[in-house]
Amino acid sequence: MTPTPPAVSGPSIRVLIADDQMMVRQGFTVLLNAEPGIEVVGQAVDGNDAVAKVAELTPDVVLMDIRMPGLGGIEATRRLTEPADATVKVLVLTTFDLDEYVYEALRAGASGFLLKDASAAELAHAVRVVAAGDALLAPTVTKRLITEFSRLTGAPRAPAKSRADHLTERETEVLALIAQGLSNAEIATCLVVAEQTVKTHVSRILVKLGLRDRTQAAVFAYETGVVRPVGY
Repeated sequence: MTPTPPAVSGPSIRVLIADDQMMVRQGFTVLLNAEPGIEVVGQAVDGNDAVAKVAELTPDVVLMDIRMPGLGGIEATRRLTEPADATVKVLVLTTFDLDEYVYEALRAGASGFLLKDASAAELAHAVRVVAAGDALLAPTVTKRLITEFSRLTGAPRAPAKSRADHLTERETEVLALIAQGLSNAEIATCLVVAEQTVKTHVSRILVKLGLRDRTQAAVFAYETGVVRPVGY
């Protein structure tokens, strides 16, 4: 079922589309410009162009193709999200739901992942979710993607693991549930607490760990061994 988009209020979400295929760029532009509260402010033909256009146009969200000539989507994502003062969110678009490059894009700082065959409503919803500061992975592959990603990371990373020691017992519990792909509402039900309480825990987790969003939190949980994939 296609999720119901949140109510639109305030200024439009500014979107930059980075893809080497003109038809893809134009198609997404038409689809998103037809959505209330979303404005496509520019297009980029590759990673270098995307980095330059972000500096020039200051979009809120970049729809980033992974496979592009020259500077690819992964390195472009890293350059856009690595600075401490970076505010732009990257939503990765790909035709391959188990593309190994998707894992690297998430590690590089992407806040979301969506297949190119998503409907117009799903695409618009994804842009709104990511712009709001949340993270989004294609629902059909969320848990499988994170689990497979974690298998590629090897042993837990000790330096990063030490950061998890600053979390309280409840925050560690919430982090583990985030890594399992649960929403705030589902975590609240699981822990028998108010959803607002979960939101507070999530915010504190991100601040303590220096992470951008839930996707990065899930990646952190698997990389550091806070959560281990099934079969380990």
